[in-house]
Amino acid sequence: MTLAPVSPASVTPAPATPRPGFTGGWLDRADHVRTDPDALAAAAGDWRARLLKLDGGFDPAIDADGRLVWTSLADADEDGALLFLGLDDRGRPHFAESRPGDPAGVGRSPALFAMLARMRDEEAAVFAAARHLADWHARHRHCAVCGAGTGLIRGGWARQCPDCAAEHYPRVDPVAIMIAEHDGRALLGRGPGWPARRYSALAGFVEPGETIEEAVAREIHEEAGVRVGGVRYIASQPWPFPGSLMIGCFATAESDALTLDTNELEDAIWVTRAEARAALAGDDAAPFLPPPRYAIAHTLLTAWVERG
Repeated sequence: MTLAPVSPASVTPAPATPRPGFTGGWLDRADHVRTDPDALAAAAGDWRARLLKLDGGFDPAIDADGRLVWTSLADADEDGALLFLGLDDRGRPHFAESRPGDPAGVGRSPALFAMLARMRDEEAAVFAAARHLADWHARHRHCAVCGAGTGLIRGGWARQCPDCAAEHYPRVDPVAIMIAEHDGRALLGRGPGWPARRYSALAGFVEPGETIEEAVAREIHEEAGVRVGGVRYIASQPWPFPGSLMIGCFATAESDALTLDTNELEDAIWVTRAEARAALAGDDAAPFLPPPRYAIAHTLLTAWVERG
């Protein structure tokens, strides 16, 4: 069977917005393959098929050029299960794997952050999908309905219970992340335990029965005591730690008076565009350290500076 790739759609954020990290992946996810058992078998049997190398189950291996390292399916764990990531522009199947010994709830290591800083954006996007899938499978081996052990279906993009037939799909948790602005300044905060001088956009999960706009307003008021309106969507980003969708927004603050929830924030500051520009440029004299380049908070801060 010949597996024909389909070029991924070109999806861009709002005009004049830098592309967020973990976006721009180069694999076609090929739903027509993962829903067809014969096509999946053909993909796994293709001599060109590649397997993503993930150290310790979830961390990527990268080469000197910041590219992901791929091996052959001969290196797959014989007790594991293949996760179909998609086809490249030459129709070659690419896989990750879910292994029985993979631990659940693995955190982010300093080594991972260092690799993300070196990784090409399009490579990080492919890694994000693989990491999200592998971690989800490690944490969801049993049916949430009846408790029985589940098995992979759809090339690893779902699990099914053999007892009650319930199907379970990878969860994506929406998170609102935002910059409030007031009188030409942007509100940034820092959480407990963050690197020295690091400030970032405020963020929080969108709760049941809540819109994105309502989540933005609620989170800013809960964490910083600031009332906002005029919420505008800017861009979004997958965040595979473990599986969120970061929804980036701007909002207009009614005042600059701060009342911090110290359980959430260690500090919060209002910064000018000049100060933010200096921080993004890596100026040692800048009053704060910006979020890392691969985080959408960096995208938001850059967009706010550039829009003047």
